[in-house]
Amino acid sequence: MIRLMIIADDFTGALDTGVQFAAQGAKTLVLIPGKEMPETFSECDVLVVDSETRHMTARQAGKRVEIFAADAMARKIPVIYKKTDSALRGNVGAELSALWRVGGQRQLHFLPAMPQMGRTTRKGIQMINGIPVAQSVFGTDPFEPVRNSSVIQLIAQQSDVPAFSSPPMKENCTIFGENGIVVYDADTVEDLLDTGRYLRSAGQLRILAGCAGFAACLPELLDIKGKEIAKVPSLNPCITVICGSVNPITVAQMEKAEKAGFWRFHLSPRQELEKGYWETEEGKQALFRIRTLFQKFPMRIIDSNDRTCRRRTIDYAAEYGIGLEEVRIRVSQTMGYLLQQLFQMPEIGTLLITGGDTLLQCMESIGVYEVEPIRELAPGIVLFRFMYDESMRYVISKSGGFGGENLLPELAGLLKGEQDKQRDQNAEQMGKEMIC
Repeated sequence: MIRLMIIADDFTGALDTGVQFAAQGAKTLVLIPGKEMPETFSECDVLVVDSETRHMTARQAGKRVEIFAADAMARKIPVIYKKTDSALRGNVGAELSALWRVGGQRQLHFLPAMPQMGRTTRKGIQMINGIPVAQSVFGTDPFEPVRNSSVIQLIAQQSDVPAFSSPPMKENCTIFGENGIVVYDADTVEDLLDTGRYLRSAGQLRILAGCAGFAACLPELLDIKGKEIAKVPSLNPCITVICGSVNPITVAQMEKAEKAGFWRFHLSPRQELEKGYWETEEGKQALFRIRTLFQKFPMRIIDSNDRTCRRRTIDYAAEYGIGLEEVRIRVSQTMGYLLQQLFQMPEIGTLLITGGDTLLQCMESIGVYEVEPIRELAPGIVLFRFMYDESMRYVISKSGGFGGENLLPELAGLLKGEQDKQRDQNAEQMGKEMIC
């Protein structure tokens, strides 16, 4: 029985929210269903739907959320959670308004903070490590810049539903009186839990909204847990990174990894944007070179950022009349194509994909539309699995703004340590069997 449905606006967000429940043993599935919910899907405790509304118009996004929410209510799923981006990217106002209207409740309770990653809400202002979000790196994103740090004002830009700011609440407090969207402050995880307990005591844990931060509190608040937590398998210490994110945090991670010994292949503007490039003789030779170097370097990055952080790509696009939205689409399609060509190589090792658009295109390129999150290897760094060609495959996802600068070298060390540990355990077991 599905106890909770989460509606996310992109794939990485769907995973880093769903994994909060998987880590507690709840059977959790993430779907890429397209425009509407599929008629049938695998049974689970928590169903996460990637609505892919991040880059839609506000009107389109609101309509899509309305369809999913109405479908969930028709299926009598007891709790609906609208997952939003912790940096307020996307169509937050339009999507919350759609859920409020479909839900039929007086209030929609919205907790946008994610203190676990330094993303807090203070007096209705969204902060990234103490800086208003519009003044952070998210304010300069070339594809989806956040222009307003006030959650209330941001909602008002896309909605006529009233929105109000509230401090964190405690159990048995007076219920906020006005109709509309209530935005709760939170500086700490305890603030989120306090407000969640207040909502539970008031019978208001049915239709909610927030990011992965508050979702991490819901297994406790809703008592959604399982008896058995999926084990993290021994992963191949060879790492292939498919980088489709332009976030400065990710760019810094790639640069640090390159200095630590990762081979890094920068795609040229032509390789990213020219349709049919990879079918040309030059494109085939470039792909052959990538395949060859994969066999030489155990840690490698295929980076959609050129060495000027896409300035050359943007100039190339302008020269050929390619708009920014088309740039985003073509780059993610290119990354998906490259993964399709490389996926069956034994040398591919453990795959890490960063950027929601890129992750979606990569999964679609190999025909995968249902995945199961397993565990966070670090905050926002999610290990998930899926069946492919009758075998279980494991992939790591990372949202562009998550992770420390040394993420990739640290991950390589973690995988190498786990492999050595597994080898020692196997050797010990073999020794015991020989003695017996």
